[in-house]
Amino acid sequence: MERSLMRLWKPVGVALVAAVIPAILGVNPAFAASADQVVGKWLTPSKHGVIELSRCGESLCGHVVDSDGVRANPDIRDVNNKDASLRSRKIKGLQMVGGFKRQGEEWVEGQIYNPEDGGTYKATITPVDANTLKLKGCIVWPLCKTQTWKRIP
Repeated sequence: MERSLMRLWKPVGVALVAAVIPAILGVNPAFAASADQVVGKWLTPSKHGVIELSRCGESLCGHVVDSDGVRANPDIRDVNNKDASLRSRKIKGLQMVGGFKRQGEEWVEGQIYNPEDGGTYKATITPVDANTLKLKGCIVWPLCKTQTWKRIP
């Protein structure tokens, strides 16, 4: 009798462990991010920017597709760049995200360029779910800012 009860409860125990362990580790099993999950177009909260993230070999790159500034002036240039030789670049199509390495669910050790102030910052991208990213940019830790980007269908 005791053995048959053990046999009956074993599948329940396995299912329970499979559900509890990811929760303890902070992993959502319904959201197992693939390396390409972050690929696509994302709406940023600042200036209604649209950034297209794509794979660049093993890394991740992001280019400006659209923004309030680009809509107002499609020929807008990177006039705030700290490098004067780059100030004639068009904002539309400009690579502003790059150099990332995948580490588990996150993309780390990357950089993000901000055309509004001409600064380049260390960055981390963390997928929250299939349609949400958290992008954290830092001048130097702990001087960081996190933005939430939403996927554009």
